[in-house]
Amino acid sequence: MSLSSLERGLDVLRAVAERGELSIEELSGELGLPLSTAYRYVRALREWGFVDGDDSRYIAGARLVELGGRHFTTSHLADVGTALLRRLVEQSGETAVMIVRVGDHAMCLRRAEPDKSIKYTFAVNQLLPLHAGAGQRVLLAWAPAATIARVLDDDLQRFTPATPSARDLRRMIPEIRESGSAVSRGELDAGSVSVAVPVFFNGEVVCSLNIAGPDARCDKRWVAETIGHLQAAARLLTESLDSWFAVSPQKRNAHA
Repeated sequence: MSLSSLERGLDVLRAVAERGELSIEELSGELGLPLSTAYRYVRALREWGFVDGDDSRYIAGARLVELGGRHFTTSHLADVGTALLRRLVEQSGETAVMIVRVGDHAMCLRRAEPDKSIKYTFAVNQLLPLHAGAGQRVLLAWAPAATIARVLDDDLQRFTPATPSARDLRRMIPEIRESGSAVSRGELDAGSVSVAVPVFFNGEVVCSLNIAGPDARCDKRWVAETIGHLQAAARLLTESLDSWFAVSPQKRNAHA
């Protein structure tokens, strides 16, 4: 393989890792590659597990995620997430979700639901927009500056009349950083309320914890109490990560 081919392949990996999800047309335009060439690189990378997806949209594959510095962190979050989220469901009475950032998108890593007829959920592994919803916006607030710039400069999809604009987000982001939490009302689904807090590890936000339900059940008192539950859970999760990474790399590798 020539150096130019290697560089192109790395450019494709970088684009997928940074964007989280993109089409072959977007990839071709961003890298200045002919569509046929972009297809060829994506097909090869998909065979090796670095890229995943169908012939319309592509996301980072498992092997690309493993190469990132958050592989062990994400694995541990997935391992402990379900039990922690179930406790949050018991405390709040509503759906609890753990969300991680994947490039310029968010992704539902784990969820737990209440035994109620009306539920508010994200599908596990579903990619979500960073600009709408409390859990996603928390991740956006602590994302790298380049990621924030790309999201705010994009043509933001409006899911409901309450979906924030780029102008709204520029105001919201410093407020979220200052308060340490986010609240959204009907931004992705009309009639829903969600609250979220960040989970920090080694000075970075590794995920957000989000609880959501219908506004008929989630009044201001519920919001205040739920933020408290989320903050306590976030502290426990940070302590769990600290303990997990205090063990030797050999033990972490054996567990993974």
